[in-house]
Amino acid sequence: MKNWKTNTVLFLVSQAMTLFGSTVVQMAVIWFVTKQTSLGKWVAVFTICSYLPQFLISFAGGVWADRYDRKHIIIGTDAVIALVTFGMFLLVPYIVGAGHQNMLLYALLVMSAVRSFGAGIQTPAVYAVLPSIAPETELMRFNGINATFQAVMQFASPAAAGMLLSYSSIRYALLVDVVTAAIGISMCLFVAIPQITSEGKGDAVPETNASDTKQTFFTDMKYGLRYVASSPLIARVLIVYGLFIFLSTPAGFLAQLYVNRTYGTAYWYMTAVELVGFFGMTGGGILMSTWGGFKNRQKTFATGLALFGVLAVGMGFSPNFILYLGCMLLYGIALTITQTAATTLIQENAEVSMQGRVFGLLSSAYALFLPIGMAVFGPLADTMSMKIIMIASGLILFLIGGTVHISTAY
Repeated sequence: MKNWKTNTVLFLVSQAMTLFGSTVVQMAVIWFVTKQTSLGKWVAVFTICSYLPQFLISFAGGVWADRYDRKHIIIGTDAVIALVTFGMFLLVPYIVGAGHQNMLLYALLVMSAVRSFGAGIQTPAVYAVLPSIAPETELMRFNGINATFQAVMQFASPAAAGMLLSYSSIRYALLVDVVTAAIGISMCLFVAIPQITSEGKGDAVPETNASDTKQTFFTDMKYGLRYVASSPLIARVLIVYGLFIFLSTPAGFLAQLYVNRTYGTAYWYMTAVELVGFFGMTGGGILMSTWGGFKNRQKTFATGLALFGVLAVGMGFSPNFILYLGCMLLYGIALTITQTAATTLIQENAEVSMQGRVFGLLSSAYALFLPIGMAVFGPLADTMSMKIIMIASGLILFLIGGTVHISTAY
């Protein structure tokens, strides 16, 4: 395909735009609910609604990504999410004007669940598109570019959400996602995404999974599970990735709690952690986009896991906040290396006609193991030292990385 670099960058930028809007709305809703209720149960319910629907629908979304036109799926889900969000924008004045605060919360809850379903349908298609528009030798680099875009957007979105809620209202925060979705869809319309046959990349109409009406939806799901079970490499990547997300919770997602308890409660401590984590993930994306990882992708994956584990241990042993921040910076780099390597391994090794389903399982693993990790390690942190939890989880990740490295030896 001519001009494949321009085509690929255009696709990644379009997805970064929609990610920015989605993250702004997600954070604005959580913060709004927190301020309005000050109740942990409401925050917990909204958090569950942000992940559980995605977990439930992701594998089905992967089946659709293998059966139907992936470009249509990506644009269609973006459009539906934007329409639902815009509908909520129109509805808010009537609910607030009637004085039904709880009704507004329930309406936002339904909207969050619908948006999560949309993300579960869209994500497998997005990750399955890249191998069809970029050469296999360039996948690691462009996954690194994508990781950089995502880190920048996820860093900018909290600031945008905070400004909108400070100077406007939750209603107008919703409009951000509508605008960014319109921009992202407009850009994606100009991206050339070839339809995929079961033989590989190409412009022909799919002959099996996408157009064979005799194949049922559940048959495709069964074939996807059977395919993963018969592929030791892909099965190992999915299992290890799930464990990685689960074990990264103490040092990653509970970082603010750890800093608050260990170093101090000043806001600048928490701000510094967020900034350093952002620079680490951005640096990791830049590193992968320029270096491209080892030729042996499994070695890159194993190295990221082992480094991630070592740095978690280092943060647990850090005697002062500055050393902790140094470890956090490298931790962000290791996080991006691991996630980029896992994505590239699947893109390079899964059959093209199965990639939607495999990425559906990968998305499900993230949406499942993150809340499980929070549910396990959050309460555990109230009963024992977080240092011990971080060090133990880091050691386990290091051992997993060593095991993966040994399994890659020829």
